[in-house]
Amino acid sequence: MPKRKLRQFMLDKRRELTAEERGVSGHPIQQAFIALPAFAEARIVALYSPVRGEVDTGEVVQAALKDGKVVLFPVVCGEDLRFVRVYDPSEMGKGAFGIDEPCLTGEAYAPDEANLIVIPGVAFDRSGKRIGFGKGYYDRALHHLEGKGKLVGFCYDFQLVDEIVAEPHDVAVDVIITEKRVIHLRGYQ
Repeated sequence: MPKRKLRQFMLDKRRELTAEERGVSGHPIQQAFIALPAFAEARIVALYSPVRGEVDTGEVVQAALKDGKVVLFPVVCGEDLRFVRVYDPSEMGKGAFGIDEPCLTGEAYAPDEANLIVIPGVAFDRSGKRIGFGKGYYDRALHHLEGKGKLVGFCYDFQLVDEIVAEPHDVAVDVIITEKRVIHLRGYQ
């Protein structure tokens, strides 16, 4: 299925989920991530603010902050993403595309400094390729980290497909976590 058609199909399907269904499915995804040895060892974790039915990250934020980890969230700056430290998610406000973001005056980190970076997606395939919203922010910011065991995709199990026809600039993840499985791919330690 062409990327554009697959994106729309998955967005429509995700939109049909109720808040309760998202919570029921999102909880095991977050708990599986928190249970990863890589999470226990991580000092710096980058997350995303869910939008349009994406898997929530709130449990991960709380666990990371409780463990004394540095928690980063992306901020859209022109065509780029910056990763800014958050001490309390309540300090974030609506930024680009209506997504909650930290203040740009916060402490910024390079993506390379994060031990784990959780990436949302509209669809993922079993080899780690992903489709996002089509703007390319994560692709531009994280392409150089591909295969280094840092990139984790959160999605509902129905968003996992057999194959996505990727373009050379599309970033692939190293681990995919759904409510039913954890798939470890290349570069994962």
